[in-house]
Amino acid sequence: MSGLVIVGAGPAGIAAAVTAGEATVLDDNPAVGGQIWRGGRSNQSNRWLDALARSSVKVVSGARVVSGDAGRQTLLVERNGRAETIAYCKLILATGARELFLPFPGWTLPNVMGVGALQALVKSGLPVKGKRIVVAGSGPLLLAVASYLKKCGASVPLIAEQADLASLAAFSVSLAAHPAKLWQAIRLRPQRYLTSCWIEAALGTKQVERVRLRHGGRVWEEPCDYVANAYGFVANTELATLLGCAMENGAVKVDSMQQTSVPNIYCAGESAGVGGLDTALLEGQIAAGAARLQPQLRKARSFARLLNATFPPRAELRTLAQADTIVCRCEDVTLSRLRNADSWRSAKLHERCGMGPCQGRICGPAVQFMLGWEHGSVRPPLFPTRLENLVQENSVK
Repeated sequence: MSGLVIVGAGPAGIAAAVTAGEATVLDDNPAVGGQIWRGGRSNQSNRWLDALARSSVKVVSGARVVSGDAGRQTLLVERNGRAETIAYCKLILATGARELFLPFPGWTLPNVMGVGALQALVKSGLPVKGKRIVVAGSGPLLLAVASYLKKCGASVPLIAEQADLASLAAFSVSLAAHPAKLWQAIRLRPQRYLTSCWIEAALGTKQVERVRLRHGGRVWEEPCDYVANAYGFVANTELATLLGCAMENGAVKVDSMQQTSVPNIYCAGESAGVGGLDTALLEGQIAAGAARLQPQLRKARSFARLLNATFPPRAELRTLAQADTIVCRCEDVTLSRLRNADSWRSAKLHERCGMGPCQGRICGPAVQFMLGWEHGSVRPPLFPTRLENLVQENSVK
């Protein structure tokens, strides 16, 4: 049995592993760092990644957790198509978050993607020099990604932020209590940044060619080669839910030491509540035992609460999707078909919404925002896997 097992090798998972000194870290990506440290280095990431390399931590890359049993303290992990049951004494979940996508006409066209998703592709080698990219949605990530895309040679004609000017003004004033964040905002200030502005539709034949934008009473079409659009983040809580951890406000509920409601299971980073890099690093260290950092964490979380209060999706976004707009991309379920159901369970049973490879990770939060339907329970496998792997899990039980 392994002592400490950490699921997720992003900042929170790395901070937990380095603090613990010895651990097994499972991550489904080919390299550590998570989305935020993928393909780029900074003084901060260098410090943590170098410390990880010097430690006795065992990193298992390309490892995907498909199931788990909290009672037996085991995880079923798939790697290279083969499954292995890993036991733990203490488990830290650092599963991160994913972008929130809200359907609109044309959102399934090629070259329409998430803000972070496009950044990841560019970091992996996608050439964008000379390409026109409209960045839209909500939150500070829009600024950071737009700045990165411009450094890579792309043209960013505008950033469309759905939050209103009053909310942004109050947010800016509140940043005085967080000088480092204020400087970041000033440094990333774009030339054309429109508030109360959002994409109504993406238009094109074989791929996106332009988007229709709304800004107050003005509606116009903006030519583009790519669209980067997302409305914040959704915590990845599927594994925690499967293991029986209690939830609170869409994230895993934890105490002051990041302990969940299940004995020997802890949670850190965005899966415990979307709060940004500084919060994730502190939570990872505390989950590994660094109780002395709790005062710093309380301050970091105050900024996270400020973010969440400033950038919630506005009500108008609920009505962007039309009757023929695909909501569940895996199963091609349109909004009109969802209207035949009265709950998430009904939509799954009768329309197959959420039954595809992503298991409702994309359409689930969108449907919850648009129609108010709760996701319901989580069942194994968490990701598509071979039947022989599930048979192995059952044989272990």
